[in-house]
Amino acid sequence: MSAPQSLAQAAMNRLAARLGSGLADAAATLAALAQEAPARVQQELTLFWEEVSMEAERIEHDRDAGVPASRGGAAEDPQERIDALRAKVAELSRRLDQMPATPDGPPRSPGQA
Repeated sequence: MSAPQSLAQAAMNRLAARLGSGLADAAATLAALAQEAPARVQQELTLFWEEVSMEAERIEHDRDAGVPASRGGAAEDPQERIDALRAKVAELSRRLDQMPATPDGPPRSPGQA
């Protein structure tokens, strides 16, 4: 085999080895994601149903208090809206702090565990 043929053959061998390694890495990553998927789906469903429950409670509370069904009406006191938003942010923050940290989840700030 001449030198150019040897170089071409060597390049093809190395490309095949690297592509095979890359495919193996991709398959391992996909397998790991497939194992995590059921737990993630369950977590998202649980969070969704908690949100649905909270929204239903809010609607019932508004109905019992005689608040109009439309959200953000012009007649609503701005300070009440601000207080309600602050309460919602505090509740969401509390729920986030209670969620277990996932290895590939969003980074937490230094003050959070």
